[in-house]
Amino acid sequence: MASLITNRNPALNEWALLQSASGPDAFSALRGRKVLLPLELILSDEDEARAQLGAIGVWLDSHQDLASIENRIADFQLIALNFPVFSDGRPFSLARRLRLDLGFTGEIRAIGDVLRDQLCFLERCGFNSFALRSDQDVDECLSAFDDFSSTYTATALNQEPIFRRR
Repeated sequence: MASLITNRNPALNEWALLQSASGPDAFSALRGRKVLLPLELILSDEDEARAQLGAIGVWLDSHQDLASIENRIADFQLIALNFPVFSDGRPFSLARRLRLDLGFTGEIRAIGDVLRDQLCFLERCGFNSFALRSDQDVDECLSAFDDFSSTYTATALNQEPIFRRR
């Protein structure tokens, strides 16, 4: 089970991650729970999911874009972006777009191959929740947020570049 950091603190994961499912009985085992659903399931069975589940969030793989949910991101408490491998940086751009371009104020969670070395940069792009890979120590990972004291460029946390902050 992956460790979770939310808003720079260790947290309990209240959300079940549904990898794939089909048919009307897919949600019955998770009735009343908070569930992260893949984008495809949101697009095909959202009404059924909302009827049976306590709350729903959506997760996108790195190759998917936000176009299909762009106009209704406020309908989700949680949007998770999957890192299939450490070297795939596309979710960084998706998080930045969610925060800065679309104004999403809810929880953006990094899932998948999430490592300590990414956390500082993930947070600067707009992530505020991190489901760490199982071999990552949560206490060691918490120190990652203080690896750098300042940034040169604008970020989701501070939209002024350093030359404007002087």
